Amino acid sequence: MLKCLLAPAALLYRGVVTFRHRLFDWGILKSEKFDIPIICIGNITVGGTGKTPMAEMLIAYMSQMHRVALLSRGYGRRTRGYLEVRTDSHYRDVGDEPLQIKLKFPDTTVVVCEKRVEGIRRIRAEHPEVDLIIMDDGFQHRYVEPRINIVMIDATRPVQHDKMLPQGTLRDLPEQLHRAHYFVVTKCPERMAPIDRRIMRKVLIQVAYQRVYFTRFESFMPQPLYPAEARVPHLAPGCQVIALSGIGNPRPFLQTLGSHYQVVAEMTLDDHHIYKVRDMKALGTLLTKHPEAVIVTTEKDAVKMTNRAKVPAEVRSALYYMPINISFIEDSATDFLQKVEEDVRGN
Repeated sequence: MLKCLLAPAALLYRGVVTFRHRLFDWGILKSEKFDIPIICIGNITVGGTGKTPMAEMLIAYMSQMHRVALLSRGYGRRTRGYLEVRTDSHYRDVGDEPLQIKLKFPDTTVVVCEKRVEGIRRIRAEHPEVDLIIMDDGFQHRYVEPRINIVMIDATRPVQHDKMLPQGTLRDLPEQLHRAHYFVVTKCPERMAPIDRRIMRKVLIQVAYQRVYFTRFESFMPQPLYPAEARVPHLAPGCQVIALSGIGNPRPFLQTLGSHYQVVAEMTLDDHHIYKVRDMKALGTLLTKHPEAVIVTTEKDAVKMTNRAKVPAEVRSALYYMPINISFIEDSATDFLQKVEEDVRGN
């Protein structure tokens, strides 16, 4: 019933998005090309599709051959304009995902700027050594025309069965997928049937040069956020855990935790949640209720709790995060990365 009520709003949203794309197609709104290779990582749905792990994979590989900069909008930050991310930046000033990337790659230039054209110009002027820009979440933007568009697709929410916001999770038109060069399908089951891969390829590929890769998230053993204060250095399989997440789609995280540990409580918050004193108190209450349990959260959430002074001692000693990366299940990651590098070089 609710989805039927939301249908008119979804129709209106589709109309607005369609008209905006027409303005670019007609040349009324301009897309700008730059003399530096730009890789855009994007999606057409709301919620987590793995853009940040993909950005990290590309930075790790491309930094071997290039001086890389990452440009992000810095979603959810309280600042405006162009800002360089430092390792001691506050996540509320630069955004949680850009800070996570900067902490992992401290030698990489990481910049947040909601106006991507301005951001690229500033990077070019202030970091002339940079010869490759990775632009996070810019597929919809269109004011920048990148050399390579990588679109992340959630296998658990097929675009052909989805609807526009607010009736579904689509924030852009599936018809715009013709602008993609690579599709990376994430959250695939380990044993994805060949027929399912063929159906997905048929849905996604609209132009001959487009490539589709199938992946899943690979999780690693949770690590203590505060190693010097941790109860134990490693978590034993089957131990009691409290699941803490503030991400777009927490279901895979919760499923992974449930397959290795005994989840005794869940604290699921909105994407890009800003942690406050009341959240720390709520975690303390859960630990009191489950004294044998530890807290396991995501990398993205862990970045927001690195300020020791704002995290109570009882929470610090029980706080762990689960690292993840993207694992290719059909083709190798090397094949994907080498083909992207060929395109970066204009081959």
